[in-house]
Amino acid sequence: MALQQRIRSRQAHAPGATFLTYTPNGKKLITVGIDNFCRIYSTGSDDEPITVDDVQENNTAIVASNGFFIAGSEDGTVCKYSLENKKLEDILVRTSLPVRDVAMSPDGNWVAVASDELVVKVVNTKDTQQVQYLREQLRSVKHVAFDNSGSHLAVSCTDGSIYMYSLSSEQPNMIKKVDGIIKSLESDAEASSKVLWHPDGRAFAAPTAGRDIQVMSFSDWERQRAFKTGHSADITAAAWSPNGALLATTSSDLDLCLWDAKTQKLIKRFDDLKATVLALTWHPTENILSYTNNDGELFIHTDIVPGEHAALLAKPLQPAPFFHDPSEGRPANAPKPTTNGATSHEIPHRRALRLGSPDSLDDILGDALDGDEDMEDFVVDDDGAGYAPAINGHGKRTNGHLDPITGTLKRRAHGPSFEPQIHEAFQPGSTPWRGNRRYLCLNLTGFIWTVSQETGTHNTVTVEFYDREYHRDFHFTDPFLYDKACLNDTGALFSCQPNTSENTPAMIYYRPHETWTSRTDWRTHLPAGESITAIALSSSYIVVTTSTNYLRVYTLFGIPLRVYRQKASPAVTCAAFHDTVLTIGNGPVSSSGTCTLLYTLENVKTDEVYQASDMVSLPPGAELRSVFFSDEGDPYIYDSSGVLLTLLHWRVMGQAKWVPMLDTRLLERSMGGKVEESYWPVAVAGGKFHCIILKGAEQYPYFPRGILSEFGFVIPLSSPNVQTKSGKKNKSKRRDVDQDGAEMDAMSDAEAEDEDVVKAQTADPLLQSLILSSTLATQLSSTLSSIPHPTSAQRKALQDLEVGIDRTLLQLLGQECLAGEDRGMKALEIVTLMRDANGKMYDLARKVAQRYGREVLGEKIREMEERRMLGVEDEE
Repeated sequence: MALQQRIRSRQAHAPGATFLTYTPNGKKLITVGIDNFCRIYSTGSDDEPITVDDVQENNTAIVASNGFFIAGSEDGTVCKYSLENKKLEDILVRTSLPVRDVAMSPDGNWVAVASDELVVKVVNTKDTQQVQYLREQLRSVKHVAFDNSGSHLAVSCTDGSIYMYSLSSEQPNMIKKVDGIIKSLESDAEASSKVLWHPDGRAFAAPTAGRDIQVMSFSDWERQRAFKTGHSADITAAAWSPNGALLATTSSDLDLCLWDAKTQKLIKRFDDLKATVLALTWHPTENILSYTNNDGELFIHTDIVPGEHAALLAKPLQPAPFFHDPSEGRPANAPKPTTNGATSHEIPHRRALRLGSPDSLDDILGDALDGDEDMEDFVVDDDGAGYAPAINGHGKRTNGHLDPITGTLKRRAHGPSFEPQIHEAFQPGSTPWRGNRRYLCLNLTGFIWTVSQETGTHNTVTVEFYDREYHRDFHFTDPFLYDKACLNDTGALFSCQPNTSENTPAMIYYRPHETWTSRTDWRTHLPAGESITAIALSSSYIVVTTSTNYLRVYTLFGIPLRVYRQKASPAVTCAAFHDTVLTIGNGPVSSSGTCTLLYTLENVKTDEVYQASDMVSLPPGAELRSVFFSDEGDPYIYDSSGVLLTLLHWRVMGQAKWVPMLDTRLLERSMGGKVEESYWPVAVAGGKFHCIILKGAEQYPYFPRGILSEFGFVIPLSSPNVQTKSGKKNKSKRRDVDQDGAEMDAMSDAEAEDEDVVKAQTADPLLQSLILSSTLATQLSSTLSSIPHPTSAQRKALQDLEVGIDRTLLQLLGQECLAGEDRGMKALEIVTLMRDANGKMYDLARKVAQRYGREVLGEKIREMEERRMLGVEDEE
């Protein structure tokens, strides 16, 4: 005779929703409820549970390892508590909306948090700075569940879909969206849509809208066996036994059922429950099933499996209930399933068949990933008629059917024709589609990226900030298909192109981060027939260039301020800083057949034009890659040859000139081809060039986003590490000299020439410092002259630059004096470059000459100083 089953009921918490979990070793059972404490029960003990105080109220989920447990609550807090000292260890993460579920990876290193936010956060339990964000779902998330390996996470969304993520890489990747199984539920509903990973790891199950439990194989996403539960109400909780041989289900009809997983037969039904069970879990090793309900009660049901079936729990790990095991191959006549249940026979022109076994996991995952290169043949021209255009990884038509931009157009019998090569329009900081993702904006404030969804009717846009204490990340569904964006500390700007199929015009959308009134998002449509070529956002204005060559300027609250047609066309791009707007367009055709780029700089507030249709300096064959303003408000460009240039004297009409501030080809890391890399420009700030390093043949940053690197300005003067005639690298060295400056050791002619090169190399850092400081001083002086009231810090920065220039000139003077008397004329020329207006530098220069015994030079400097004091121009 079987032992009588015993149900141990305890009032664990105040009446209300209550949840529980076992530690992996089964020694502890932990519960949380609506009150501000949790209970820790010892398995097999009748002692009173240990109470942990100071827990958040209205807890909604709990998970545990052998050393700690984690609870999530409706106030958005997810906390970690020690099982050893029963104290709060850490607040792992906070969400702005209620937490609905938490799940822990098998190794205890990661916890996934589902909340009413659209984003699922996966946080490292040892280092809360390590966070992964899952963003593909369109609505809030009700449940999350790790598989046995911890490398995959199932997300049950309130939209009725399961989003399956791979977490094996630094950037999470959604590998499948499973529709048609779970029911669309509100996030606070008692009914469950939680995914139940089978212990053998090859399948998962979930409650269906028909109140069954459907099993699906993970390798080929095929529906397998189903448990016809017969519940008369929605399923509220379910769990596999530790070895996968049994399944327990319960619903709001107050029934609890045990099922044989292999046969899907009912073993036992308990129909005497008093309240709806919200959570149930098996003991890891014993014949115990524990559950909690919505009345604050805990039930520890020992010997729950009847004696005649208890042997099922003693079996080793059991296989998932398949119709046929995917590892054994698919029957020859079985059609390949798709996400929504349609077969490959039903949609013959939808997807090209892949080589190899159609059942392999790599093939299935390849189909699921929008970024698969093989998706270029998504539409199959299977009859050879040529009607199917090439399709890119984003699922859209490529430009392969168009003539290339280079070369002449092909005509039949009308002789040769000339087609100028225009510079294509681009949005600074954006990247092209790669797979189903692209960056819309990358700068020092943050970055905006978009993901195209399978339906093609909408995208999902994510805005992330580097300083999350100052701004909060946000995420939204994008039905307008925004293709351009700008981001700064004031707000975020988006634009989309006209939709001819729906007869909707192009649109811009501005979302401020904060206002002292209610947030005032606004949208405005452009006239029909105009598409947007580029947008820019400053702290004062919004700038839009269009396909009709109109420049449109709006205030931050949507008031149109300027509309005019650009002289340089077609328009290429634009940038803005405070009141200054920079626009670039195609100009006259050069002898090489390419259009010269022309730029215009203006102050839209005062309606003053600084530079009108001046030339953008690019080397032959190079293209413009980016244009932006520095944090000081000076224009910069970056071209395809890897050179960063700034515009000097840009506030004076006709005086502007492009000055190279950095040639990335001359960076020491790039010299000699030691590493193959390029640089994606991001910004100029703090006197440095900020960029993302791209390895190999990569042209654009991709996911996961590379870290920002910075390089100081180095105006190109000479190539480093030049070989001398003697075959040695040109490195600094020093020879002993006597008092007269003659070298003590004899040198060959080649060595003498090498010595000159070495001396020049020694002076290079000083010359570099001189020209860089002079450029920066000129730039800053122009900026301060345009400001009504410069700050003391700005004036001091300019003074420091000018003092630094004179200090560098003194060092160069010392080197020339050390080199010998024959360098006297160059030494005197150095003195003439000094900027000190009060004459102190002349006095110091004369002392340097005296120190090295250059009496003639000292006399020349004294004469120069006297002429300066008398106001006489130096004729020498």
